[in-house]
Amino acid sequence: MRRVNESVRAVVADALRELKDPRIGLVTVTGVRVSPDLGEAKVFVSVLGSAKKRRATLTGLESARGVLQARINDQLSLRRTPTLTFEYDDSVERGVRMTALIDELAGDLPETRRRLGGGATAAEESALPVPEQSENQEQANDDEE
Repeated sequence: MRRVNESVRAVVADALRELKDPRIGLVTVTGVRVSPDLGEAKVFVSVLGSAKKRRATLTGLESARGVLQARINDQLSLRRTPTLTFEYDDSVERGVRMTALIDELAGDLPETRRRLGGGATAAEESALPVPEQSENQEQANDDEE
């Protein structure tokens, strides 16, 4: 099923570039999930823009469904051509939001608390216990001096 999902995703993504519907904005096909019987395919899309632009794009995609299904039928040799449904994928938006939160939190840290190359902060390094040396190690150190 993974190959079928990826093949349908590639065909739909290529076909979207050729659509002339003004409602369809900047769209990225992030994934496709085809049912095992090939009867249905959920196409997950990410849309750049506001919520209004997202709704307009999804409406435009629904109206272009027949054209996209015909393209799948022409380019892929499947037993059935799946009926397409489009869903907004907010994972890209969530990822951008998480990155912004991490950057904000990292900016709030004082300079002395930032991670050093070794992985411990300066405060943590100064609080680390000094390992005890065995008698043989102490004697070797004394011999070196």
